[in-house]
Amino acid sequence: MMHHASARHHAAAASARTGIWFIGARGSVASTATLGLAAIADGQSPPTACVTAREPFASAGLPEFADLVVGGHDISAVTMTKRAEALVETGMIPPRLLAATHDALERADAEVRPGYDPHAVQQGRSPQGRSQQAAAERLAADITSFQERHALARVVVIDLSSTEPPVDPVPEFYDPEALLAALADPARAVLPASSVSAYAAILAGAAYAAFTPSAGMGLPALTRLARERGIPVAGQDGKTGQTWLRTVLAPAFAARGLKVLSWAGTNLLGGGDGATLADPDAVRSKLASKNRGLRALTGSDTTPLHIDNVPDLGDTKVAWDHVHVEGFLGSRLTLQTTWSAHDSMLAAPLVLDLARLLALAHSAGISGTVQELGFFFKDPWDSDVHDAAEQAAALEEWVGRTSTQVRR
Repeated sequence: MMHHASARHHAAAASARTGIWFIGARGSVASTATLGLAAIADGQSPPTACVTAREPFASAGLPEFADLVVGGHDISAVTMTKRAEALVETGMIPPRLLAATHDALERADAEVRPGYDPHAVQQGRSPQGRSQQAAAERLAADITSFQERHALARVVVIDLSSTEPPVDPVPEFYDPEALLAALADPARAVLPASSVSAYAAILAGAAYAAFTPSAGMGLPALTRLARERGIPVAGQDGKTGQTWLRTVLAPAFAARGLKVLSWAGTNLLGGGDGATLADPDAVRSKLASKNRGLRALTGSDTTPLHIDNVPDLGDTKVAWDHVHVEGFLGSRLTLQTTWSAHDSMLAAPLVLDLARLLALAHSAGISGTVQELGFFFKDPWDSDVHDAAEQAAALEEWVGRTSTQVRR
């Protein structure tokens, strides 16, 4: 009897109300995810493109879409509703869905709190002379208050903020004790803004996903703290379009015994991402994450990639690839691809998937990096697997195993 009661308790825990706390909550991806979540929960739209809407995920005891509650941090004054209105004007979101989800967007935006300003870190100081520890505690209190206010079983923090430049390593990134000492010093700003937010997730006991190439939770000291405190984490940099297609095609060439000589690519995009990635420092993070998997899959070092800001494209992303391959008896073949899509529409369903899957991991008592969630990322933590089909199989096996553990 006790065993069955425990099983019922854990099954209920896995599907209980869950918070999604977006870092960059008023950006295009978070606003699209919030609108889409409301449309799905209200039956206005099917969950097309959500990986977790199909089996074996649908019967795995994940939180229902209607049980997900949205809040977040941002430094922007543009509300989610205003952001969604702008996306309607570009033709990305159907007007009827904005009308149907207006109240849900307003409720979610009312849960957005001021984020941590990255400009303070770039200047090497903490805002207003406060320590980064104090700043993280303030961010964590926002998350905890959100959880308590909505009686949530757990919260999943997902970083959707603008891409940061790569950070130069310092000893504190590898030593949790040294890091904590530095964070307490009001004269220092040792962490980039994304990592302050990641540390706040640890303080709040919230699961965490890095959907950007910024440092975030990827610093070894933070990953270790998350593991020690029982927090599941996943990253890094969402694999939404061009990179996903590359990790489907590259293994196919290898399976046929064909040798990839070069794989050149170009990205054209506008909107906030385009403007951010026009910064030569910020774009280095994105180029590194997009190229790492391709080089591992093909064995080729000739993988030039360019990202260009084209403001009039808005949220539409265009990606071109030129693949040069050696075949039988030294013959040559060429594959050229063109990918065009609204980038936020590709990212938003995966963000909802990650929230549901990390809620499952948290309820199962998993801590540290969840390698099997590498399916969702360009540069998966603690994994050298980039093959999309192999990642998909590992994810399905993991969700089946983990859901069984929760129900035990």
